[in-house]
Amino acid sequence: MQLNLVQAINQAMYQEMERDKSVMVMGEDVGKDGGVFRVTQGLLEKFGEARVVDTPLAEAGIMGTAIGLAVNGMRPVLEIQFDGFTYITLNQLISHAARMRMRSRGKYTVPLVMRAPWGGGVRALEHHSESMEAIYAHIPGVKTVIPSSPKEAKGLLISAIRDPDPVVFFEPKRLYRAFKEEVPEEPYTIPLGEARILQEGKDITMITWGSLTRTCMEYVQNAKYGIEIIDIRSLSPFDENTVLASVKKTGRAIIVSESPKSGGFAAEISARIAEKALMSLNAPILRVSGYDVPIPLAKLEDYYLPDTARIGKAVEEIMKY
Repeated sequence: MQLNLVQAINQAMYQEMERDKSVMVMGEDVGKDGGVFRVTQGLLEKFGEARVVDTPLAEAGIMGTAIGLAVNGMRPVLEIQFDGFTYITLNQLISHAARMRMRSRGKYTVPLVMRAPWGGGVRALEHHSESMEAIYAHIPGVKTVIPSSPKEAKGLLISAIRDPDPVVFFEPKRLYRAFKEEVPEEPYTIPLGEARILQEGKDITMITWGSLTRTCMEYVQNAKYGIEIIDIRSLSPFDENTVLASVKKTGRAIIVSESPKSGGFAAEISARIAEKALMSLNAPILRVSGYDVPIPLAKLEDYYLPDTARIGKAVEEIMKY
């Protein structure tokens, strides 16, 4: 069936709640209103208030409650309304959710998923367009996943819900209703930690994630070089092998992300390539990213986010070597 990103994520939660009574949804306005982007619409009517819980406006409380539920046998899927509101959950996430398996020597796990709309491109207000995923990928014990399409989102979310450990699941809000694609109606999983090659090429490896996969694919439609595009899908666990194999083949790497450049996950990927594929490189590793400023409001958003023109400049620069 043809689904957009919102519908695919909704279907994933619906099917997992049908399959497993321990799966529940919680967050601000997720019940009666169906969430700020209506991603949880219809779940309250089907599964009731005991499993679709409207919480107070308190992100730290949502995370803390979810950890307690997860340790005691539930699989909570908590929604934080926007990516910029997730920071207040970090104390609970880092200090407790991420450490519980080690702290209890494997006696307890924390099978929760924190969902949040992520990234820019929709002319949103301050704190509503963040791209700070590197913070979460830096937490040992937490998996960090960012889908790039409806089909990807459904399979990755089902895997995240079934995972025994905490997963941060960022949903590119720019893609929520941008397009539809064929999504299998039956439940299916996509393994966490496996990148996918969107297009093969021999000249450049282009590594990206989230909504920028579409920007990269748009650029290569008219590119004069053979560009291999990799959607990494999950930042943690990170599929190093797929990236390194591609770079060793092409000899060039461009990493495209919308987060601030300094300290972003693109820097981590660059370091991995430098450490393990340096002798295969024919040119410096390039990053096309956001800038080291808070993402600006509507009038300047297009200048901040990487586009095909900026990607094209990086391609021409790297092909000079």
